[in-house]
Amino acid sequence: MATVSELSNPYANFMFGPRQGDGVCTFCFNLTRGFKRCYCCARGELVLSAVVPISYSVCGGQLHHALVGYKRFSGQIARRLTVELAAVLWRFLSLHERCVAAAAHVSGFDLVTTVPSGVRERDDQHPLCRVVGDLVGPTRQRYRRLLRRSLAPVPPRQVSADKFEPLTRLRGERVLLIDDTWTTGASARSAAVALRGAGAGPIGAVVIGRYLNRRWRDNDRRLVDLDPAFDWACCAACGRIDSAERRN
Repeated sequence: MATVSELSNPYANFMFGPRQGDGVCTFCFNLTRGFKRCYCCARGELVLSAVVPISYSVCGGQLHHALVGYKRFSGQIARRLTVELAAVLWRFLSLHERCVAAAAHVSGFDLVTTVPSGVRERDDQHPLCRVVGDLVGPTRQRYRRLLRRSLAPVPPRQVSADKFEPLTRLRGERVLLIDDTWTTGASARSAAVALRGAGAGPIGAVVIGRYLNRRWRDNDRRLVDLDPAFDWACCAACGRIDSAERRN
């Protein structure tokens, strides 16, 4: 049986590690034109204590295809992609969950949950639930299904307290929220609002891919300038902590 490292190693060939810097959103790591926060993160309350993407998911790139394919395909292809993405998440959390917790200003996370599907009929069969609840060792024992898609009509890409409904009451537990893709962040932020309403304490989010459109403005050039070698030993939260330590 292949190991976590063997399954995740090929992904390092096409992943781009987000890092803080000029023209990078300080919250979701979107590329901006010199602004501190991107358009979506500058609007409304952020709710989440920290967001840490494992990689940029470039439209049309291999990671983007994997994140789309593990939900859309069936059979052997879907199973392979699901296991590989689980290995990527497992490896990242084994190395960097403590970094995510530090970025969220907590010592650790009591519970782990996933952002529900935006379509209620697909929610029960969302493969991310299996990834986080069954396949990934660091999350398996702490995983709880805390939310489901409500029946409320919520426009796409809109943050709404009505989008998801809690399945249980919480008592201040620190929650690690997992999502596969962050585009505008509306779903993850809506999930965080619902979790806070249910009584959750601080909430940190890890997303496998922070979506980027290569053709948007100068994103293509910016991506070319990124370090081509993905480094498992460093994460976006590591850079945030290092920056804070240098300021102090």
